[in-house]
Amino acid sequence: MLAAAGDGPFTLVGYSQGGRVALHVALAAPDRIRRLVLVSATAGIDDEDERAARRASDEVLATRMEGQGIEVAARAWAAQALFGGQTPEVSELAHEDRLRNDPANLAAALRGIGTGQMQPLWSRLGELTMPAAVLVGERDLKFVGLGRRLAEALPDASFTVVPRAGHALPLEAPEAVAAVLG
Repeated sequence: MLAAAGDGPFTLVGYSQGGRVALHVALAAPDRIRRLVLVSATAGIDDEDERAARRASDEVLATRMEGQGIEVAARAWAAQALFGGQTPEVSELAHEDRLRNDPANLAAALRGIGTGQMQPLWSRLGELTMPAAVLVGERDLKFVGLGRRLAEALPDASFTVVPRAGHALPLEAPEAVAAVLG
């Protein structure tokens, strides 16, 4: 991934699970990151028992995904409380996007880089001195708290709560995301 970014510093953007990946990349190569943008993201689950429970839950979901077609897997993913309150238009866009996936690849992602799998990074956020922007949707209450915690732990971070939006900010409020990307 870093090789594809060229030689100079770049802005690294991560949405949801990609936000955790972006934090890992930024910690591995901080000199390459000019700016960090985290959208609906977290630095992981601190509590080992909670992480273990999440791994078990993700394994159940991954196994179901592998045994079903993409249509069923996409509908099951959309049914998560995380995506509640979306407009029909946003739900349809998200569904169309999910249909582009392979259930085996989604299952592999849950098993490899799911929240329960990845080490939490909260204790290392102070190492990330590049400017950072943390965005969350107002209706995404869990991630409002996590986002606030991220912004407070990062040395040079802004925190934005996007009104009337939930977890899927790139679909629900693309203009707000674009404004932060500048």
